[in-house]
Amino acid sequence: MIEKLRLLYRKYEEIIVYLIVGVLTTIVAWTAKFAANAVLFGNTMHPDHFQNGVLSIINWVAGVIFAYFTNRRFVFKSEKPMAKEAPKFVLSRVSTLILDVVVMQIFTVLNVNLVVGSVVSAVLVTIANYVFSKLFVFNRK
Repeated sequence: MIEKLRLLYRKYEEIIVYLIVGVLTTIVAWTAKFAANAVLFGNTMHPDHFQNGVLSIINWVAGVIFAYFTNRRFVFKSEKPMAKEAPKFVLSRVSTLILDVVVMQIFTVLNVNLVVGSVVSAVLVTIANYVFSKLFVFNRK
């Protein structure tokens, strides 16, 4: 049984480690987001459009900084120069920032709770981030 688990891990190592790093990135980003919500907006659970935008940007910045270094080292094990990868990484994350802002704005219009909206958005953003990282940023040509 343990040997089967090892084989499965080796086969799917990149995806497994990506998901672990993704969970850690989400924890870092959400900690920044919810701390900012508490400090800036009195811990509202139904932020307005402006507040959602501010919180999404804070969430994004914290997540991108943490994700770049952890994805580079632990997931994709890249040895390329950072100067080549970092701009691509930031560009790919800008596109998923837009996705996050759009999703959160839609949920604001629908009056969906901040936590529920954040979870749905995180799932969509995580999938998009993996695809961009795998195909565009850390690809091994």
